[in-house]
Amino acid sequence: MNTGAEEAGGRKAFDALSEGFSPSPAQSREVQSMIGTLGDLVREGTSVGDLKIINIALAEMSEAFRVFRPYRHIRKITMFGSARTKPDDPVYIMARDLAAELAQSDWMVVTGAGPGIMAAGLEGAGREHAFGVNIRLPNEEGANPFIAQDPKLVEMRYFFTRKLMLIKESHAYAILPGGFGTQDEAFELLTLLQTGKAEPAPVVMMETPGGTYWHGWQRFVEDQAIASGWVSPEDRALFKVVTTVHEACQEIVGFYRNYHSCRWVGELLVLRLQTSPSKSELADLNRRFSDIVTKGTIRTAGAFPPERSSNDHPELPRLALRFDKWHFSRLRELIDAVNECTG
Repeated sequence: MNTGAEEAGGRKAFDALSEGFSPSPAQSREVQSMIGTLGDLVREGTSVGDLKIINIALAEMSEAFRVFRPYRHIRKITMFGSARTKPDDPVYIMARDLAAELAQSDWMVVTGAGPGIMAAGLEGAGREHAFGVNIRLPNEEGANPFIAQDPKLVEMRYFFTRKLMLIKESHAYAILPGGFGTQDEAFELLTLLQTGKAEPAPVVMMETPGGTYWHGWQRFVEDQAIASGWVSPEDRALFKVVTTVHEACQEIVGFYRNYHSCRWVGELLVLRLQTSPSKSELADLNRRFSDIVTKGTIRTAGAFPPERSSNDHPELPRLALRFDKWHFSRLRELIDAVNECTG
């Protein structure tokens, strides 16, 4: 526990860091807490090697936050897939065409900035709509030519900071066939969505018509994971296997047809919408999704005080519920149902 002297030292350090700026009370609390953590590292005799890991990771995240910050208001899709896919492969062409289609709707495309599917996504998007989050590897070249030297390119040393940014900054995900890295990204993304560690978002598993990659993967999940009880049947709602660009776009753009975003306000989960459901639609939502409400009902609401104070889309109508914080696949199904509401 920090002593009074240590707390005073932390405040003094914070005052020096923030001189000339006016951080909010929430920002001040977080930064002072970070300073306290640094003090703990010193007192615990943390090794130089461990301090280097912390320092590099913090610097990489800080740089990525800086690059993405001006574009936070624009929807983005992250595309995963094999670095070995050739430009004449139908899967490459599918990835490129999906990116181009979404860029025409003012989406931005985020990839790992390497070759293969990563290049396909950025080629389709064009530089204006492209982000790259590159990993520095000794046996690979730098960023692909579609993002090289672009100010929207972030170079990273660690896979964990790179994966954080590929997921944190996006509103949808497209996963195309690939190797161990693609499978790792797919399963981690689904785990984050399943446990509520990532915000609800559409995930499309893309392969060409007649392809077997994701359909084979889906059979494995069904026959081995769901049948054994290790994955819940409703977790199927977290992803969709598609074989055309049109189908992928419908799933991605359709997710935001009425649903806008969500946030927690105390114990309430608040869903921001474009249009409030009608009374009959609201009654239907309560009937179908009462199993994930711990107390009370799903109700319409206006912006709550914390949302108004942070100007967090106060103009949008809302649904509020005491969500059980457990059944995130059912929450995804609720969002799908909300998207069918017409008011």
